[in-house]
Amino acid sequence: MMRSTTLSKPKAFTGARVSSARPMRAIAARKNFRVSASTGVFFSTTTGNTEEVAELVADALEAEDPVEIGDAAEDLSALLEYDNIIVGAPTWNTGADAERSGTSWDDVLEELGGMDFSGKKVAVFGCGDSSSYSDYFCDAIEELHSTFSGAGATMVGTNSIDGYEFESSKSCVGGPQSSEEASEMLGLAIDVENQSDLTEDRVAAWATKLQGEF
Repeated sequence: MMRSTTLSKPKAFTGARVSSARPMRAIAARKNFRVSASTGVFFSTTTGNTEEVAELVADALEAEDPVEIGDAAEDLSALLEYDNIIVGAPTWNTGADAERSGTSWDDVLEELGGMDFSGKKVAVFGCGDSSSYSDYFCDAIEELHSTFSGAGATMVGTNSIDGYEFESSKSCVGGPQSSEEASEMLGLAIDVENQSDLTEDRVAAWATKLQGEF
């Protein structure tokens, strides 16, 4: 699939990498992940922000270590071993209709869309920049959401728009809208660039919501 060539803005970083006091888990370890819990967290990242959020989500839900989706690409059926699946991506290709994350998700969404996720519950989170890329805030959430929904999954984890400000997002419930027009998003949006101080509280509140929906 070719990338869009009609973008009006350059590809968007979701923000500079956020440093962490604890070392990142080695990718090599993720390649040998084992299914032993009912909730799995899968992500991909470009700057590290989405990985950081994935770790916060996994810790809040006491799930297994997050898995880079590229490391599961050889056998995506591993996702089906979980009852509950959480997936996260940054938004990179601003304004694009497809391949919006610029990560390993772009290589696997078509295959995932052809699988049967009936009976599985899936929640989505994403990282974006509501200031520099306010017209495309967290658009990748909708791309992941529509992929798993189309594959039969029960989608959970919609999130209030309160506290967010952006011009438009494809990931609003009901279609592309501004933060003034929308009431909910299809998943958890995280803005590390402009609202990093809210990240932990937002993850904690979303995790509590997911515990009830799962």
